[in-house]
Formats: sequence, C-alpha cells, structure tokens
Amino acid sequence: MQRNSAVKVGALVVAMVVGVPATAIAEAQVPKDQAQVTLSFSPIVKATTPAVVNIYATRVVAERVSPFADDPFFDQLFNNFGSVQPRVQNSLGSGVIVSSDGIVVSNYHVVGQATEIRVALNDRREFDAKVLLGDEESDLAILKLEGAEGLPALGFADSDGVEVGDLVLAIGNPFGVGQTVSSGIVSGLARSTVGTERGYFIQTDAAINPGNSGGALVNMLGQLVGINTAIVTKSGGSNGIGFAIPSNLVQTVVEQAKAGANRFTRPWAGITGQAVDAPLAEALGLARPDGVVLSSIHPDSPFGIAGLVPGDVVLSLDHAPTNTPQEMIFRLAALGVGATVPVEFLHDGEKIEAKITLIPAPETPPRDQRTVDIGPLTGMTVANMNPALAQETGLPADMSGVVVIGVEDFSSRIGLQMGDVLMGINGIEITSTADVVSVARQRVGRWQIEILRQGQRLQLRFRL
Repeated sequence: MQRNSAVKVGALVVAMVVGVPATAIAEAQVPKDQAQVTLSFSPIVKATTPAVVNIYATRVVAERVSPFADDPFFDQLFNNFGSVQPRVQNSLGSGVIVSSDGIVVSNYHVVGQATEIRVALNDRREFDAKVLLGDEESDLAILKLEGAEGLPALGFADSDGVEVGDLVLAIGNPFGVGQTVSSGIVSGLARSTVGTERGYFIQTDAAINPGNSGGALVNMLGQLVGINTAIVTKSGGSNGIGFAIPSNLVQTVVEQAKAGANRFTRPWAGITGQAVDAPLAEALGLARPDGVVLSSIHPDSPFGIAGLVPGDVVLSLDHAPTNTPQEMIFRLAALGVGATVPVEFLHDGEKIEAKITLIPAPETPPRDQRTVDIGPLTGMTVANMNPALAQETGLPADMSGVVVIGVEDFSSRIGLQMGDVLMGINGIEITSTADVVSVARQRVGRWQIEILRQGQRLQLRFRL
C-alpha cells in the first residue's frame, strides 16, 4: 500500500487543503517560528466537518420491574421476579459520511441495536437511517441515509501510514453540545487492551468525550484516519487517552456493506499462537522479540497450505508487522476475504516468504444445530463444532465435538453454559448433535454430563 505523509505545519496544511499535491511536501516538519505556530486548522475543519454527522438512536428493551428493586437482599433473592415491561433507551453519538449517496460509518454500540435512527448533518438537514451491516466485535456499524444523494464525504487514509506524533483532529458531538473539533497527536499505535481481546486501535490525545463515539479522526490532509470509539477515563470525560478504529479496517467493512452483506465476514486463519516475548525469543534463538509463534494449525488453514508448521514465527502479512495475535487478526480483517498476500515467517531460523489466499471459515462438518425439547436438557441448543463456529465463539480453531450455543429453561438450571463442549452424557460418548437428541430422551433418575469448559474437564451430576 502507498503510505500517505501527514503534514504537521499549519502553513503546509493550508497549502494541501487548497490543492497543492502531497508530493510537493518532501518530509514532515516541526514549526520553525512563532508565525507557523499561530497558523490555523480552519481550512481542514471547513473541509471535513460537513461529512461528520450527529446520530440520535432509539431502541426498546424489555426490563423486569420487581417490587423488591430497592431492597439489596430481596432483589438478589428474587432477581427473576416481577413483570417484564418495555422501556425506551436513547443514545447520542456521531458518524462519518464516506460516500456521497449517504453511506455513514458509526459505532455498533451507538446504533447496533437501535429500532429508530435519525441522522443530522452539519447543515441542519436530517435523514432517517437504517443499519446495513453491524459488527459488534469491531464495534462498527454501516448506515444508509434514506433519500440522500450528493452529500459531502471523507476519503480514507492508509492507516498503516500513520505514525506516532502525527497531528490529528477529532470531530464529533461530545455531551450533545453540538459538533466540536479537538486537536492532538497520534500518541500510540497497535493498542489492543481496550475492553476487547480482538481490539486494535490508534491512540490519540485529541479530546474524545461521550458522544464522540463514531466520529472522525482525520489527518492534516483531511482524510479519515479512524473512527473514534473508546476512552480510558475515571471521571467520564477525556483524560487524553482516546482510541480510534483504524481506517483500513473501516474501509473493508464498508466495502462488504456496499456489496450487500449484513454481517462482516473475516478471513479465517485456522491457527493459534502467542506473541514472541524476550524469554521466548531467547529460547527460539532470535536476536530480538519479533512476530507471533504458532502453536497449532488446523489442517485446512491457509497458513498450513502455504507450508507453515507449529513452531514457525509469523513476522509480517502483506509486508506489515504482526507482533501480537491481535495485530494479526486486525491485518487479516483489514485485508479481507479473497485477498492473496505474502506472509513472511521464520522456519528453523530461516526467513521464508510464501503466498496465502484468505478464505472465510469453512462450515465443515455441517453445524446441524438442534434444540432439545424433552427431559432435563430441555432448552439446550447444540451444534457440531467447525471452523466457522469456532471463529464466532472464540473457541480454539482445532477443537472438535459438540458445543452448547444456547441454554434456556431447565438446561440453564443444571449448570450448563454457552461454550461448553459436550464430551459424554450418562457414559455415552457424544460425537454429533444427533447423539445429544437421542441421549436426552433417556428416562433415568441420575444424570452425569461430562463437559470441556475453558480447557478443563468437568462433570455435572444431578438427580431428577
């Protein structure tokens, strides 16, 4: 990918906005004198704010109303007691127009569960909107404004070209006060510890507050660098640690939504691994910690087909670094299904480059999803494990067997949980969902269920 230089001096910023090509700037610079320091971001603000919108979302949730709600003891004792009543929840956030025909990017946590969405533009026009694609894992949602055309839109920057120290602007609607712009720098890259194991974020000190979610993080060329999504705070306001979803991933999600997808399909790796730290680097004979060492590879994994084996260290994908599993997951998602890319890895101390074709997780064997409707397992929904289901549930790629994907009614009371892998029931080995349905029809007084939960074998025993 071609990397875009971010310009850091106000005078150069003005030149870029009025049409001087990026190639006219040889390198990033720091201010030389007071005149440069006092120059304004105004041209960039004028060019970008029309494409940032305010979003008003409404959803109806079922809430249980209990007469013991104010009593700490009885409220816990009777936590399922009381009538269920609908309640309206309102949320306020921001979004970014990325296509002139009304395609808007926002956060899933702003609009993902909404029943009504109203979008207000900077020029005070308003549109109803619907969600084309929502992806909770990446916290992205793609909207379509009804009846919109000829709208101002932001172009995407190459987020792999972003560097620590680059100037950025955060645009959104914090605290519902109206569209607001704050400035700062990129203060960190490849952040992956922000409330989700699969997160991968650009960190900035540009002020991001509640209501900024879904807003734009733009560079000095007026391009979209990321979608503001989270902050680290104790007070509820900005402490100078904000996070944005990189634009390369955003662009891939948008492309799938435009192609008609209603859910985001990620490439399947079929591998497990861990980051190479200092002790592991020493054990592997590496000069310094670098890459992700593979611990297991599914037989159908594109990495395995390309020749990688457990113990190999993946150094880069498409010539971009992969220093953590989270970074590798991000690289795969941003590249998208169908791409053929180079992977560089270490095998027995030798650097090797191979080509891999990114594929969706296969549905083999078929899930054959079934729900038990008889006996003590009533309400339990099970499916045959396959790579697609493993990817959805976060279970190991090489796991096989029958997994619990839903528990209701009696099955929820006997201790079963979503994600449990059924090994045996009453001494009968479970190898398929058909086995579960058959065993569930037994009429016995004592039950014993063997499960695998988070890598540990457990037994659930009860009597009817």
